[in-house]
Amino acid sequence: MFRRFLAQPARLWSFFLLVTALVAPAVHADTASAQLQAIIDDHWQYSLREDPITASRMGEKGYSDRLPGVSPADRSRRLQAEEAFVARLNKVDSRQLNEAERVNKDLLTWVLKNSIESNRLYLERIPVNTFYSFWSSALDASSGLNMPQVSDYEDYIKRIQDFGRYFDENLANMRAGIADGFVLPKIVVQGIAPTVRAQVYADPKESSLYEPFTDLPDNFPASEKQRLQKAGAAAIREHAIPAFDRVATFLEGDYMNAASESLAAEDLPAGEDYYRHAIRTYVTLDMAPADIHKIGLAEVKRIREEMNQLIAESGFDGGFDEFTEFLRTDPQFYAETPRELLKEASYIAKRIDYRLPEFFGKLPRLPYGVVPVPDEIAPNYTTASYNPAAIGGTRGGAYWLNTHALDQRPMYELVALTLHEAAPGHHLQGALSQELENVPDFRRGLYLSAYGEGWALYTERLGVEMGVYENAYQQFGRLSYEMWRAARLVIDTGIHSQGWTRQQALDFLADNTSLSKANVRAEVDRYISWPGQALSYKMGEIKIRELRAKAEKALGDRFDLRAFHDAVLANGALPMEMLEVQMDRFIAANQ
Repeated sequence: MFRRFLAQPARLWSFFLLVTALVAPAVHADTASAQLQAIIDDHWQYSLREDPITASRMGEKGYSDRLPGVSPADRSRRLQAEEAFVARLNKVDSRQLNEAERVNKDLLTWVLKNSIESNRLYLERIPVNTFYSFWSSALDASSGLNMPQVSDYEDYIKRIQDFGRYFDENLANMRAGIADGFVLPKIVVQGIAPTVRAQVYADPKESSLYEPFTDLPDNFPASEKQRLQKAGAAAIREHAIPAFDRVATFLEGDYMNAASESLAAEDLPAGEDYYRHAIRTYVTLDMAPADIHKIGLAEVKRIREEMNQLIAESGFDGGFDEFTEFLRTDPQFYAETPRELLKEASYIAKRIDYRLPEFFGKLPRLPYGVVPVPDEIAPNYTTASYNPAAIGGTRGGAYWLNTHALDQRPMYELVALTLHEAAPGHHLQGALSQELENVPDFRRGLYLSAYGEGWALYTERLGVEMGVYENAYQQFGRLSYEMWRAARLVIDTGIHSQGWTRQQALDFLADNTSLSKANVRAEVDRYISWPGQALSYKMGEIKIRELRAKAEKALGDRFDLRAFHDAVLANGALPMEMLEVQMDRFIAANQ
């Protein structure tokens, strides 16, 4: 799972950059190329102003003293800006653009139209799910940034002082959701509320926000260090902690009381439009929920047959239920300490790295590390995630691994998990996107879930070709992970459009995978709280595998797997229809 930037729920680091202001061309543009470039430049500058968190992570220094605005005035301004940008893009004659420019135009148009639709649906009324929240976004806003100057820490303190305003604007949106009936299910709120209360510290130095003040640059005078540490602790105590307390009290009280007993997105006001928008956002295709549900059932059937065959070939004395129970309970599959789990994942990561040049012609310069999920969020967090590095920052990409409840973190799943979250999955793809050359800045930070998660799931199967699965248990872990993603197609659509209950979803996931009970619960609650996102993995992977099969058939002996992978990754994130166009061009160029 790719986390951050939009990390969003919609923070898709969703990576959807929020466009923000009504703009006009700064200069008269005589050619289509010049018109497009003027729009891209205007869009980028206003995007940075509207989304200072993304601006900081893109290496832009001028916005690190603030958090985004999410008030009604902010939403209105963004809607006007986005509509104006689309109107300007529509006037650009694509016939006069070269291929790279057409990609830029089409991609920016897609992002803008999706954001306009999100704005009109007023999705900010639910700015949280079990994976992402506005408060986690604020906590992470300055994580890993390069801060060599005193002024950088002064900006960081100002950003902390902005917590109250930012949190209160989000609470106002959530109160609007209460008034409209557009709220989270109660079961989700019950899981989230304690994680917020945990951020209300008696000592501000216990907050993760204080961490940058514990390792100030050596060249700072002692008096400056003391001043910054005192001011930082005061900002956390006077602004951040009270803001967390207000959110926790709201979740525990008014919001819990208003939360829905129903689970389905389609049961919310304008719910069918909301869920169909979620599908377009995360799958990047306009598909009916019922059609996705059928695809999921077919994939579950296929994968279950492969799992049964593997069990039979392994020599295990028993069927699927007995085998999965064995995997869930035998101590040999579980680490005794967090360090043991992290070390095993690190060893697997290096074995994979060793094989990468055989399958990729271009590799990223940026390294990555294996990092434990922070203790304060680990109990309600998923198994793992990938956190991209800030451009110009002081750290590499982070493969977050959950070391909470070790008896629920089987090591036979680590190979598939590492392929997905690190390399050649999220880290390799995301770092290459950040390192794209001769493209607009917005493309280097763009994250589209079907592309990113589809690619990461594709790499789990690629690990078979790479020879990194060492035994039947690890292979079964891979199949279980693929089944997990196929089951998501059934469960997400089942919950949000087919009337499924939570227990029905829990049973379906537990009966078809070897996931631990804790992971099953966390995953189902994530699907409930984040409609549509879980569909992106399998639907994206299906499309990438389809494109590979198409290229292999068309090119025959001329098919080069390294060149195919490089071509899939060459443009960064693209909607599936745009990716197919690019891969058709790859096929034509190599025939």
